[in-house]
Amino acid sequence: MTEAGQQETVAFLSDPKTHGGVKPETITTHASIVFMAGERVLKLKRAVKYSYLDFSTIALRRKSCEEELKLNRRTAPNLYLDVQPITREAGGLKLGGKGEAVDWVVVMRRFPQEALFSRLAEADKLTPDLMRRLADRIATFHREAAVTPDFGGGAGVAQVIGINDENLRRDGPPRIPVAEAEALTTAARQAASHCASLLERRRKAGKVRQCHGDLHLNNICLIDGEPTLFDCIEFNPSLAAIDVLYDLAFLLMDLIYRGHTTDAAVVFNRYLDVADESDGLAAMPLFLSLRAWVRAHVTATAARSGAGDLAEARRYFDLACDFMKPRPPRLVAVGGLSGTGKSTIAAILAGRLGRAPAARVLRSDVIRKRQHGAAPEQSLAAEAYSEAATRRVYAALEAEAQSAIDAKCSVIIDAVSAKPEERAAFAVLARRLGVPFDGIWLEASAEVLRRRIGGRKNDASDADLAVLERQLGYDLGAIDWHRIDASAAPDAIAEAALNAIS
Repeated sequence: MTEAGQQETVAFLSDPKTHGGVKPETITTHASIVFMAGERVLKLKRAVKYSYLDFSTIALRRKSCEEELKLNRRTAPNLYLDVQPITREAGGLKLGGKGEAVDWVVVMRRFPQEALFSRLAEADKLTPDLMRRLADRIATFHREAAVTPDFGGGAGVAQVIGINDENLRRDGPPRIPVAEAEALTTAARQAASHCASLLERRRKAGKVRQCHGDLHLNNICLIDGEPTLFDCIEFNPSLAAIDVLYDLAFLLMDLIYRGHTTDAAVVFNRYLDVADESDGLAAMPLFLSLRAWVRAHVTATAARSGAGDLAEARRYFDLACDFMKPRPPRLVAVGGLSGTGKSTIAAILAGRLGRAPAARVLRSDVIRKRQHGAAPEQSLAAEAYSEAATRRVYAALEAEAQSAIDAKCSVIIDAVSAKPEERAAFAVLARRLGVPFDGIWLEASAEVLRRRIGGRKNDASDADLAVLERQLGYDLGAIDWHRIDASAAPDAIAEAALNAIS
């Protein structure tokens, strides 16, 4: 069956009578048509066939609907309700009848479109707390997902490059000339060759899992106050049985494309704080480029049928090329007493320093919790803050910073760094690694610090007012870092820090 053969089905699903008299809203993508009316959503697979997707027969579309229901119930069981046939009856087509099935639909619970993370991004409602909770949700999903060692690795990345190249050559011109597409293909293959052993190590270590596969902002919503992942890839196992960092890369790319670099930095760093995936840092630029490249050819394909924009495809392509550009790493340390806003400023700087998706923020409070087997926001006993324990934290900061810089990722160390020898050690580390170093020292009045600490909630720092009072009595010694007034608004402080660094 072709799309023309689905016209009767589309007309039936577009008819208000099918939805109790309510005229449905429709959304058309390169693969589906979604009909929304009342509390219900019906999703029809379009009778299309691409190099990576085949919905050309009723049997294939039914199988895809059933897989979609099963896989999406892992993350959104309250959204995915059923799979039903559209049948031919004596009086015409019917949803869920007894006659011959002419097509199949996924039945879903409808939610407000304003709950989509894409809409939240447009309305500037993506808060750091929400992005951390989203990162936690994704990390949990990845940890529980089935390991799929027969997919992924170097072969999986090569397949994605081949799909991207084939589809962009076909649908990209004239906005994306063939010569430019060939240059990106060459750069991607070179990067994949450089990362080949890393990709294989991760595959063998169980880092390739049955992931979401299409994890961008339009496929994440806020349901009952919780970030919810939906609409995962069900039609091609090789596109969803992937490295967990490649899965995460789609979300990070989408945030960067939309200009939400700080949000991308928050998600990226929180994910690495709670998931043991830092060994894959060197592959992130390639993963991000592949994701932007996917959006480029999918958007170009949709534009050919009037459902997309070739100019938008061009922007995705340019972003894919930009991710491939090398950027030398650097080390930045953000220090200051508790309450100066180190973590807030580090998160903003992370989205604006170094290679995408962001600089790696290494926070002493988070590392201390990890060393004691605690979650970032879980409080620790006093002995976890002994001199010996603190020395172990700073040693871990240096070790993890070296590992990230070796992967060509810039690093921001977020720690009080009250002792001159602690500050000096970071500069020594940077010299040893051959990267630029800048120290940022944040300072504010005791009154400002007390007010901020008194208002803290759900923070990785256990510092309270008693801790602050002890810090205020420290002999800090000579501070040769860039000294920044931290009493201003965060964006202004970050801008001052960036100006000092540059």
